[in-house]
Amino acid sequence: MFLERREEEKPHRGSVLVGYDLGEQYAQISYCLMGEGDVETAAPVVGTKQYNIPFVLCKRKGTNQWLYGKEALRSADEEDMFPVEGILALAREGKEIQLDGESYDPVALLTLFIRRSLGIMSFIVPVEGIEAILFTVGQMDDRMVEVLLQAAANLNLKTSHIYFQSHTESLYSFMLYQPSELWAYQVAVCEHDGRFLKTYRMECNKRTTPIVTLIEEAGYETVVVPEEDEEDDIKKDAFRLADERFLGILEKLCEGRIVSSAYLLGDGFKEEWHKKSLQFLCRGRRVFQGNNLFSKGAVYSLLEKFDPCEAGQTHIFLGADKLKANVGMKVLRQGKESYYALLDAGESWYELHKSCEIFLSGEKEIPFVITPLNGKNAQTKIMSLAGAGQTGAPFTRYALEASMVSADKLRVTVTDLGLGEFFASTGQTWEETFQIS
Repeated sequence: MFLERREEEKPHRGSVLVGYDLGEQYAQISYCLMGEGDVETAAPVVGTKQYNIPFVLCKRKGTNQWLYGKEALRSADEEDMFPVEGILALAREGKEIQLDGESYDPVALLTLFIRRSLGIMSFIVPVEGIEAILFTVGQMDDRMVEVLLQAAANLNLKTSHIYFQSHTESLYSFMLYQPSELWAYQVAVCEHDGRFLKTYRMECNKRTTPIVTLIEEAGYETVVVPEEDEEDDIKKDAFRLADERFLGILEKLCEGRIVSSAYLLGDGFKEEWHKKSLQFLCRGRRVFQGNNLFSKGAVYSLLEKFDPCEAGQTHIFLGADKLKANVGMKVLRQGKESYYALLDAGESWYELHKSCEIFLSGEKEIPFVITPLNGKNAQTKIMSLAGAGQTGAPFTRYALEASMVSADKLRVTVTDLGLGEFFASTGQTWEETFQIS
């Protein structure tokens, strides 16, 4: 028998959903009203399509006045201002920042930047009126999860619908909501900031059920775009070399594959230096250029959580931070054996947590069924409740908590709850970690 906690209510129609892209140099905010209209991107200056918010803070000397974004960037060179750049990297490192004779927690500064920048949503809804928000970053790891959890808690938002994910998953969610012909085969995405090029290649294995989607990433430091103030002759040679190198990367990326569409993202593509590369990409493919794919993808991910689209119900994304197997138990329900799902494959490991209550009679062990999505046979992992006390009750009630501590490690905690006032709890607790291959 299982007694599960009640699930939290989903946002209602018209609720404001926000996708917040935390890049290394820029932030970006997209949003939608659930069930009403399309996903839009908020511009710091209303009426423009300049969506990037420079990831910069500035503190005025001797005061608690802080500027953010473009205003901070414009003021950075003033004598009485103390600029802070690379805030996300500083928060990841966790080292205190010395500024104007004081020490500052980088996560607190990250929170300050997020809170200030969310203010541009005020023309839609006050910050406290946001019903759900999803932060997307380039890479998710243990430290980034810790940073984002702390920042989210510091924001004091009036919703518990706060989520995090990588750019790769935001890309996947974005494509789910595009016309099917754009991702009938593979998709190529190139993100360039002027100094570093990152590529993503998305493909779907239509031979599996559900259809497994994978995204392969690669990075290149060889495609460098010159600064705007460089001399024309130097810029011309640099652009030509960048175009040649980018073309070589694209040819390798598309070799032996059918690519339905390609996306060029970032300020590195704002100059028209990639003419040969673009000609290659446009041969039989749809090509798009912009810079708000990840923030919009974050909003689409929220829509998927609350109201999955048709494509979302037939596809599953298996990224590096995804659980690759279903985890459950075989239980008795009304005298019949059935399968009880604990954790579902395809979910981000840092979001997986399940609580339930179980009743055991004479047995002092709990079997867990691990079913990989890669076609391998299911495995059974046994958790022993060694030393469990005998109360004389026909059954003992236990609280079970299951969560992932990494993409391939399952942690289970079991606590003796007793059985009513006549059979008190022994207070015993067991904890075990299993490898999920």
